[in-house]
Amino acid sequence: MEIKEVVKEKYGQAALRVQSGGSSCCGASAAFDGCDPITSNLYDASQTGALPEEAVLASLGCGNPTALAQLNAGETVLDLGSGGGIDVLLSARRVGSTGKAYGLDMTDEMLALARGNQRKAGVENAEFLKGEIEHIPLPDNSVDVVISNCVINLSADKDRVLREAFRVLKRGGRFAVSDVVTRGDVPGEVRQNMLLWVGCIAGALQDAEYITKLTAAGFEGIEIEPTRVYSIEDARTFLTGLGVDVDAMAEAVEGKFISAFIRATKPASCCAPGCRA
Repeated sequence: MEIKEVVKEKYGQAALRVQSGGSSCCGASAAFDGCDPITSNLYDASQTGALPEEAVLASLGCGNPTALAQLNAGETVLDLGSGGGIDVLLSARRVGSTGKAYGLDMTDEMLALARGNQRKAGVENAEFLKGEIEHIPLPDNSVDVVISNCVINLSADKDRVLREAFRVLKRGGRFAVSDVVTRGDVPGEVRQNMLLWVGCIAGALQDAEYITKLTAAGFEGIEIEPTRVYSIEDARTFLTGLGVDVDAMAEAVEGKFISAFIRATKPASCCAPGCRA
């Protein structure tokens, strides 16, 4: 089964669990019961208090891009891999009635959950689109800010995702995502395990490679700000129940996985392929 199909299946299951009163986590695998350490304590009560419980329970991210990104009234925001909709709903409130927040997701169950959360929250300036982050169904130069929360690392074609993000951004537009990245080499067993990929680990880029790919897509002003560094005990949480040697693997990944906030800008004037008139 291709990685994309595994991701779609697991996130669909996650949405259904939330709709039936359960909770979800990054990867939606029982091996990640409790969702720690990646998905815990990302939003404060001032943000979640006005949102439906299902939007909070369905949060699958590794950060809080809406808290770190600059969002201004009247702007258009696009969330890549919007899941249950928490970051779209928060963004919609930040940009106000004159702005717009789009959420893009490929999973029918997540889209249904997000649209239900939107109705419950009474947010009118949001729209959830079905599609893949490698093929964004929006015109060139149509959004001010692209956000994402622990989703780009799940793609098997990150170069395409970054080119698409660059394409839909207006000139001077901002790329502001939370993602898992690595420092140094990661064991091949981790890279090859699809359940770990769905768990936001195996697909993570090295920090330097992320910068290289953003630069190749045309971005400038690139910054990677660590927000969490995962320890050996965190690695045990990731790896327990996945049929791997936890003790041996945990030592190999100590301190190499981090959650980070990644910023970049589409030049205000440029000649790159994505700078279409």
